Amino acid sequence: MAIIVCFIVSFIFPRFFYVSKLLLLIFLTFTFLDIIILYLTRTGIVAKRQAPEKFSNGDENEVFLRLENYYTFAIYTKIIDEIPEQFQVRDFSIEKKIKASSVSELKYMLRPTERGEYKFGKLNVYVMSILGLVSRRFFFDNEVMVPTYPAFLQLKKYELLAISNNLTMYGIKKIRRIGHTMEFEQIKEYVTGDDLRTINWKATAKRNQLMVNQYQDEKSQPVYSVIDKGRVMKMPFNELSLLDYAINATLVMSNVILKKQDKAGMFTFSKKVENMVVAEKRSAQMSMILESLYNVDTDFFESDFGRLYADIKRNIKHRSLILLYTNFETMDALNRQLPYLKGIAKSHLLVVIFFKNTELDELINEEATTIQEAYDKVIAEKFSFEKRLIVNELKKYGIYSILTTPENLTIDTINKYLEMKARGMV
Repeated sequence: MAIIVCFIVSFIFPRFFYVSKLLLLIFLTFTFLDIIILYLTRTGIVAKRQAPEKFSNGDENEVFLRLENYYTFAIYTKIIDEIPEQFQVRDFSIEKKIKASSVSELKYMLRPTERGEYKFGKLNVYVMSILGLVSRRFFFDNEVMVPTYPAFLQLKKYELLAISNNLTMYGIKKIRRIGHTMEFEQIKEYVTGDDLRTINWKATAKRNQLMVNQYQDEKSQPVYSVIDKGRVMKMPFNELSLLDYAINATLVMSNVILKKQDKAGMFTFSKKVENMVVAEKRSAQMSMILESLYNVDTDFFESDFGRLYADIKRNIKHRSLILLYTNFETMDALNRQLPYLKGIAKSHLLVVIFFKNTELDELINEEATTIQEAYDKVIAEKFSFEKRLIVNELKKYGIYSILTTPENLTIDTINKYLEMKARGMV
């Protein structure tokens, strides 16, 4: 570019010919000098990407970059990382100045919105000296695949909430235990403060001192998370589908259930029951559930609740808590499946979890200024009212329900589980 400018100047202004030649010579000299100082060192910089072993779906995941400058002077870098195509980012770059013979570390965040394999390409680093006339490209063949799993980063946060005394955080209620679901543990000597109603008079007579029965909460109750993967769960919200919200909630709930000493299990269904993990309390249970949830995807069929009822009746022999993640938009949709839900509720404690349509809520809250907007608002209110009717209809048959927004799904489900446990229902 500078050469072209010099020729133009010398052509238009002949008397500046020698000045332009001098400027061109200076420019070429500095460019040659810049090339020498950048390319004289064979290994000018070394860069490495440190991606996590797996991504957490729907969460912000950290990717670290480490750059080591082997030049004896400060350099200016432009880093272009070839991030996975699922993010649809075409202009990703980071600019960074690195001091002479030093190491620089930086990070950026990625938020995946679907499970699966995410493949990184090369890590490209363009280096310039303080002159800024020439750029040297280094690339590092750091191609790597990172699988994206359900939102495991949320496990620790909700686990702490479930076992701490701060359950009012994030809207989770503290509920006083009013049930009496206890089982005998042992006979022990009476100490001040023990409940006098637990005195074992037969053991007291034998030992000639007060003895009491000690009880503990019943543990290891089976809790199954059942995910509808039919077409009703494909509806998107904040870049995630309802299915992914249900999967993330199932993973978190399974962890909370195990921490509460119950048995956690899960399965999915549409045309048939799949991905089943039997409710257990073993150490490898969370790993089994995580791997089962990784490959779950909607099949766009209408879900067969009759098949679900038959499989639950055949395979789950002990009374269990069933957390059913699905979605009903109208009373007609519920009425078609209600006989099967009633059948499940006869043998198990059933909680039907379905979703509010937040777009309808926004439409209802907006002021209508035209006839069309008024018409749309009335229709939205009708659908919103039907959601509340569904809750009442389920309650009529002793079926519990959670009507929630996708972003509050995990919180509300934990809340309901803790409430049921506090009341001795689980």
